Amino acid sequence: MKKQTETISGAQAFIESLKCESVDTIFGYPGGSLLPIYDAIFDCDLHHILVRHEQAAAHAADGYSRATGKVGVCLATSGPGATNLITGIATANMDSSSIVAFTGQVNSSLIGNDAFQEADITGITLPITKHNYLVQRAEDIPTAICEAFHIASTGRKGPVLVDITKNATVDRVLFSYPKDVNIPSYKPTYKGNMQQIKRAATEILKAKRPLIFSGGGVISSNASEKLVELSELLNIPVTLTLMGLGAMPSSHKNFIGMPGMHGMKTANYAIQNSDVLIAVGARFDDRVTGRIEDFASGAKVIHIDIDPAEISKNIYAEIPIVGDVSIVLKDLISIINERINTRSNEKLIQEYKANNDKWVNDILKHKSENPLTYDKNSPLIKPQFVVETISELAPNAIIVTDVGQHQMWAAHYFDFKYPRQFISSGGLGTMGFGLPAAIGAKVGCPDKTVINITGDGSFQMNSQEIATAVQHNLPIVSVIINNGYLGMVRQWQELFHDKRYSETDIQNSVDFVKLAEAYGALGFRVTEKSDLKRTLKEAIDSQRPAVVDVLVDRSENVYPMVPAGASINEYLEPDA
Repeated sequence: MKKQTETISGAQAFIESLKCESVDTIFGYPGGSLLPIYDAIFDCDLHHILVRHEQAAAHAADGYSRATGKVGVCLATSGPGATNLITGIATANMDSSSIVAFTGQVNSSLIGNDAFQEADITGITLPITKHNYLVQRAEDIPTAICEAFHIASTGRKGPVLVDITKNATVDRVLFSYPKDVNIPSYKPTYKGNMQQIKRAATEILKAKRPLIFSGGGVISSNASEKLVELSELLNIPVTLTLMGLGAMPSSHKNFIGMPGMHGMKTANYAIQNSDVLIAVGARFDDRVTGRIEDFASGAKVIHIDIDPAEISKNIYAEIPIVGDVSIVLKDLISIINERINTRSNEKLIQEYKANNDKWVNDILKHKSENPLTYDKNSPLIKPQFVVETISELAPNAIIVTDVGQHQMWAAHYFDFKYPRQFISSGGLGTMGFGLPAAIGAKVGCPDKTVINITGDGSFQMNSQEIATAVQHNLPIVSVIINNGYLGMVRQWQELFHDKRYSETDIQNSVDFVKLAEAYGALGFRVTEKSDLKRTLKEAIDSQRPAVVDVLVDRSENVYPMVPAGASINEYLEPDA
């Protein structure tokens, strides 16, 4: 237990507590209730990134966490500063990202009096955090921070908020930091039930058409190698949700694409025709399942997840397994290997292999007959071509996206190679996520190239963060897929609202080159296909913050597409 013989202020205790948690970076924005903390920051060696909007602080902490696997930290003042964090906290919550958000609060004596810049941020954020704290005494700061980091980084990961009153940061305390965390009401299950794992192994080895359906839980539990090992052990096809992309290389022979509303036809076909569906760290959200009663209706579902609340929430699981994905997969692989190597199981293994060969050949045939396509001969710049060019030029880059059509094109056309390579807002679908999350990813992984693939609508949500990238010399390249529309909304208006494009045309709303240059970044515009590769390479090689505005075909839509509420094998087809 770390102790000091002299008292320090609550603000200094805050800094010392972060050091005890090995925090190296804070994304924040100062304000009145935080003045004691910022005064303490002035004298410490923690790296503080000054964002230009508090929402960006939360997204940057989120991007940092997703890229590194560590807990991201953000800091905002009371009242509007705290409430500006909410969208970022909700984004992290939906995607199970580990962040601890700190907010300043008015003096304890003023709480409930509608004091200047007072907001009940613990009450406001209760539905979108794993847990939150209101700290009103200096001596409670270390324990609250210790518990917050433990909760954020264990079990199903997620955001925790710690609200600290101003008087708590001023009062003196004899600092000591807890060595251990013991929260009786919070005991995540890590080790899966062995009987259930054995049942799962039995069903998998009996399967004629097994399929692995994997989500972001595989990445957050660092279980990607185990996922690939299981797939290769029994030659099982794998489909990865948006949050799971990168858990298996896109080029792997067993990877059949992303499923769901905008998923690959082969991935959806495999789900609908599987007889055993092995769900690993995925939560069966509506964008993946389509019409619930039709989803994998002929399959026995094995569901592995650390959060018991997710199991059978949307899709009934015949074999539920609560536990950490990495630990459960290790045990499952061990049991399967044991059975494979037992002579009495030779006939079972031969039958499995014969059936599986037919299934895999069927999948490969379907995949070859249903590739992703777009008009590569078009004189216009197609957005898919932009993503393919980025993938060619920067194959190992961390790819961050905003939300919309460009997000789906990035998911489909970038060749992902490793986990944590793809960072995107999935559950909440937050426009404006991309640039600040890219800042967080670059801070966390300074040796990686970081590219933000965004849309002209999304980019304007938090474009002020160009200034943050410039100030801290973060060479992030933002590639704007500029179609002059709020593209995904326009696509829905085209397909479902008789082409009544109500308030979605934003063509020529801003000169992105001048905007970038105004902040001190490089600005580029691409209007010809022949200039795209050269310009992107120049931006990437510049090692400076850059914005590349690519004017693409305005009418291009995202396909495949399954209408909302339809079965995932019921597609809208593009006009010939």
